[in-house]
Amino acid sequence: MTAQPSSLESPCGRTLPPAPPVLTSQVLDCVHGMFCRLGGVSTGHFSALNLSFGVGDALKNVLHNRKIALNSLGLSSLVSLGQVHGEQILVLKQAPGQEEYQGYDAVISNQPGIALMIQQADCQAVLLHDPVQQIIAAIHCGWRGSVAGIIGLTISQMATEFAVKPANLRAVISPSLGPCCAEFINYHKELPEWMHAYATQDKPAHFDFWAISRRQLSEAGVRPGRIDSANICTRCNRDYFSFRRAKAETSGICGRNGSAIGLAAEQIS
Repeated sequence: MTAQPSSLESPCGRTLPPAPPVLTSQVLDCVHGMFCRLGGVSTGHFSALNLSFGVGDALKNVLHNRKIALNSLGLSSLVSLGQVHGEQILVLKQAPGQEEYQGYDAVISNQPGIALMIQQADCQAVLLHDPVQQIIAAIHCGWRGSVAGIIGLTISQMATEFAVKPANLRAVISPSLGPCCAEFINYHKELPEWMHAYATQDKPAHFDFWAISRRQLSEAGVRPGRIDSANICTRCNRDYFSFRRAKAETSGICGRNGSAIGLAAEQIS
């Protein structure tokens, strides 16, 4: 992952480096970017690169911000999801007919030129690329998605629809809620028992969902050496939108970060 030195004060009292405007990983050999909140045109609680239509920001600002993100990736169009914390998976085998598809939490495609984007403000985006078959996927994975096993479901769908071999996949876990801030006071009711082993030792009822996702990727067949994680907590780092931080400061009003992946035309020629 790429990083830049500086100093930011987090809600946890730690000194943190600022986010690069677009974070990338050496694990992925395709077009991708994990965007923070810097560099857009939105104002107020949505300042500045809010990429979501559904949080109350002005439509013209969101469209402008999405154009900024798309131009930085060098792709021709963008597809996002009206995410619902479910397990429905969209499969795109042809050019998309719209920009946002409602009711899905993962998307798979073999189409060049399209940025598959996940919107987040503490949840994970998991980006997947099969460089052999040239198939990509983007997954919205909050704690409910982790419980539902959406990572494994998406990889299984990639195998069914496009003959993807999980061992060929490369995976990246975006900036998201870290173990320092992922508190679940009702975890006995919300999380299955096997996840309880991922509670942190120094903070009661805090969980390492980065490690949980790495386990789920590995169990789905992705090789551990081909899994990368940003390890940036969105609640701690104010360069990112965070719903949990916003609940304490702005009654939950905030924008959404975006993580996107795509295939350049030359990759599948």
